[in-house]
Amino acid sequence: MKRRITCTLVLFTLLSAFCLGGCSSYVSSGVGTIMISNNLSDSASVSFDSFEGTKVFTLKNKNGTRGEVSYHAKLGSGSATVYYDVNGTKTEWFKVEEGDELEASQILSDEGKIYIIVETDGKCEDGRFEFNLE
Repeated sequence: MKRRITCTLVLFTLLSAFCLGGCSSYVSSGVGTIMISNNLSDSASVSFDSFEGTKVFTLKNKNGTRGEVSYHAKLGSGSATVYYDVNGTKTEWFKVEEGDELEASQILSDEGKIYIIVETDGKCEDGRFEFNLE
């Protein structure tokens, strides 16, 4: 009986891992200090004292909206590249270099999920990235 319960629990755990693990092909990873991150369906942001790695955000564009994403990005030191993915293709969006402060917007998708991927090129300091779906 004990073996049957153990096998059932292992099977349930594996099934849960496969079902929940397939939500996104992008994963946030890295090392950061004094890092504050926020991700809602129509906005996302991260600010940090220092960060090295990848930060992934998911925005959800509902039917009837324009799919325009505005951004504000700034870095005190280091450099980072920001990508987006709307249909399974990772596309470079913009780069931020040391001392840059950028603002712009672009229509990315008519509907569905929009993945925004921030990848640093080494250690970055005093940074902030904001994204808003309009």
